[in-house]
Amino acid sequence: MQSTSTLDRPEAPPETSSQTWHKAFKDIGDAFGQRQLWAHLGWQDIKQRYRRSVIGPLWITISMAVTCTALGLLYSQLFNQQLSVHLPYLAVGFIIWGFIGNCINEGSEVFISNEGLIKQLPAPVTIHVLRLLWRQVLFFAHNLVVYFVLLLIFPKPLTLVSLLAIPAFAVLALNGAWVILVVGTISTRFRDIPPVTQSVVQLMFFMTPIVWNYDEFKTNSNPAIAERAQLAEINPFMHFLEIIRQPMLGSPIAWHHWLVVGVITVVGWALALIVLRNYRSRVSYWV
Repeated sequence: MQSTSTLDRPEAPPETSSQTWHKAFKDIGDAFGQRQLWAHLGWQDIKQRYRRSVIGPLWITISMAVTCTALGLLYSQLFNQQLSVHLPYLAVGFIIWGFIGNCINEGSEVFISNEGLIKQLPAPVTIHVLRLLWRQVLFFAHNLVVYFVLLLIFPKPLTLVSLLAIPAFAVLALNGAWVILVVGTISTRFRDIPPVTQSVVQLMFFMTPIVWNYDEFKTNSNPAIAERAQLAEINPFMHFLEIIRQPMLGSPIAWHHWLVVGVITVVGWALALIVLRNYRSRVSYWV
């Protein structure tokens, strides 16, 4: 029998737009269907990090407590604010920022650090995103111990509105997922992005009202300082902080923060879906 040359074989028809979109959504759906896998891997990451440690993951809480206490004592004196007011404000902001900053910094290397799994395990790329996100959720849960201890020391007027912090964190995690996916994909293609990302995150830490109180500067008697404080509204990270920090501290809810976060969520996930549709299949080659 005469064999048919590969050159004579008909090429597979190119995928249509609807097919590529279907594969993008299927990647997300399949990843959620394998939640036992990424949940186990995320938990193993924490156990591996504190392997042979006496107190294990409690080091996360201890480190956060020491950092918040030191910064709270320092900046409350610098800004002439009561420790009972500034320390909880700083601690909650620091806990939330830890989640945000780690999602961005570790998200830039989410596919690079999982090169072996990506090449050997046929799985949706979104699994690695969910693995990292779950790990950061566990870190956040550990750090919340510091918040509850501060509530006992410096009680706050919490009401049912404070429960708004739960859906607020869910929205934050939803945004963390698309950030990890987009930044991780770009960084896999362009390896200069991770160092740039870390520098930007470090810069934004000081430009975001975490160690300094936005409300105090906004109502400052000096009009120049109050006017410059208004510029913080341009910072998108501030709005993510406030939708969680305000209910956690029993402060009045400013709903314009939710509006800004909602717009960012929609635009961010639209971008993430486009990235997933166009570059999902290339990640395994880039790593």
